[in-house]
Amino acid sequence: MAKKKQKQSGGTPATVALTAAGREFTVHSYEHDPAAPSYGEEAAQAMGVEPTRVFKTLLAEVDGALTVAIVPVAGSLDLKALASATGGKRAVMADPAAAERATGYVRGGISPLGQRRKLPTVLDASAAEHATVCVSAGRRGLEIELSPADLAALTEAVTAPIGRD
Repeated sequence: MAKKKQKQSGGTPATVALTAAGREFTVHSYEHDPAAPSYGEEAAQAMGVEPTRVFKTLLAEVDGALTVAIVPVAGSLDLKALASATGGKRAVMADPAAAERATGYVRGGISPLGQRRKLPTVLDASAAEHATVCVSAGRRGLEIELSPADLAALTEAVTAPIGRD
């Protein structure tokens, strides 16, 4: 247990997971504005990155089971497409408190990496259009840039068109 605490003191669970997996990534830090209407759009603007390359991590319930959806901040999640991608019938957004409990992260800082529990994950197919994408590093004001292939591999994500403009 002491080893785990020591490792995490050098970063978030997401950065610790990436380092342990030996994957290349870049951490971007910016000053988070609590009044910002959209965490993802704030991140894109602060980093000077196109919003189509910055992805948000959302949690939904597909047929009652928590599921992670990773979609561009420039759009929204298509719940029907998410249900279809996971072989489910119906999807609804998860309760924010349930999302925080399951992932170990706070809303606005939920990373798809290093979550408390392993959950089914779907990555929007548009991620493959970019050499790198950015996702939350596990805290507001901190983003990780990595290849979509590494993101999909490390989260064991299914890739499907689940985002909409």
